[in-house]
Amino acid sequence: MPHEVTMPQLGMAQDAGRLTQWLKAPGDEVAKGDALFEVETDKATMEVEAQASGFLTHVTATEGEDVPVGQAIARISDSAEDDTPAAAPQPQADAPNTLPEGREITMPQLGMAQDSGVLVGWLVELGAQVGAEDLLFEVETDKATMEVPAGMAGYLAATLAQAGDAVPVGQAVAVISASKPAAPVARAMAAAAPAPKREAEPAKAPDPAPASKPAQAAPTVAQQSDGRILASPKLRRVALEQGLDLARLVRAGHPQPYHMRDLEMLRSLKDAPATAAPVAAQAMRLHADCAEDGFAHFAAWAAEAQGLTDADALLAGLAGASMGGAATVAIERFGTARVFAVPKGRCLSSIAESEAAPDLRVRDLRATPLRAVSMGAEDLPVLTLMQAGTGLTLVLECSPDQIAPEAAIALLSEFAGRMHDPLRHLL
Repeated sequence: MPHEVTMPQLGMAQDAGRLTQWLKAPGDEVAKGDALFEVETDKATMEVEAQASGFLTHVTATEGEDVPVGQAIARISDSAEDDTPAAAPQPQADAPNTLPEGREITMPQLGMAQDSGVLVGWLVELGAQVGAEDLLFEVETDKATMEVPAGMAGYLAATLAQAGDAVPVGQAVAVISASKPAAPVARAMAAAAPAPKREAEPAKAPDPAPASKPAQAAPTVAQQSDGRILASPKLRRVALEQGLDLARLVRAGHPQPYHMRDLEMLRSLKDAPATAAPVAAQAMRLHADCAEDGFAHFAAWAAEAQGLTDADALLAGLAGASMGGAATVAIERFGTARVFAVPKGRCLSSIAESEAAPDLRVRDLRATPLRAVSMGAEDLPVLTLMQAGTGLTLVLECSPDQIAPEAAIALLSEFAGRMHDPLRHLL
């Protein structure tokens, strides 16, 4: 069936992106994962991949045009002659005049195939002052639960979604104002959603919460309809390390979402397991900072001087060499992964894609607004990259049966040095 191609949101403060170049022409056949077009934001220029296979049709955006996040710009159809009219854009409802003035914070797109996220909970009290780097709320997708920063400094003047709400990507979830609000507003998502098309009296918005205290969301059902459990990343990590099953809170009827304050309740349940899972109980998390990210300049030099144009292969090479020998490295971003066989040594030209099981997963989140992750040990060691100003934050999560502690320290130290100054890899 046809798949709409929309402008993705690549950062919390992004409300539009400039389409710099189409990499496919109308009528071209495309495969899922093919680079489709380039987008420029105020932070970077990125290639956007096709999320379905078919033929590129109904192209409505031109190169150089600024396109709002979430707007359809093309379609991937079953045939090049698809003449089905494109769906008319749905008008957004006017913002209620009772909302405080300020900048809207929208649900970010944390993966290219993501169209919504479940708001797990707010990390800042309504009306409180926040900094641009302060964590504002937690969001759960089908792959992970993440903490999302505010993206700007000010006051949390309004929350337009509550815990348990599934919010479409690009829809406003909060308002941050420059001055302290006199009457902060707390609403569930339904109150902020566009009015229904049918001619009926629109539902009345709930009464605003008192300014002194944020409105409490109605208790969520014991378990989400799709089986997911809403919990903060920190509680998930601690529960995993201590061998505690969050599903026991669900069976006990304890309302979601769950936070660290629910840990004692979880421990007190009579049927809690006595022992932790071997890997989870020994999970390791190592953190490193790079003052400067030298990889972009290195990749540009390698492409121009050496003809090495595959940046993923270069990144896999730096990661594999940091392990001290031949390795297989997966580079993952936006829910897609490529696996590379990295031979022992420093020759970057001999790196090739592989179908073998990887020894290390490098999760590149530099193009997202995320500034902190805590996922716990997975089926193999995971090295996560995040942007931190002009530098990088690196997090290695693994268990001792995957990598010995001293080897994990050496891996992260070596990789941090190579990302700071990649030319040291060639010395």
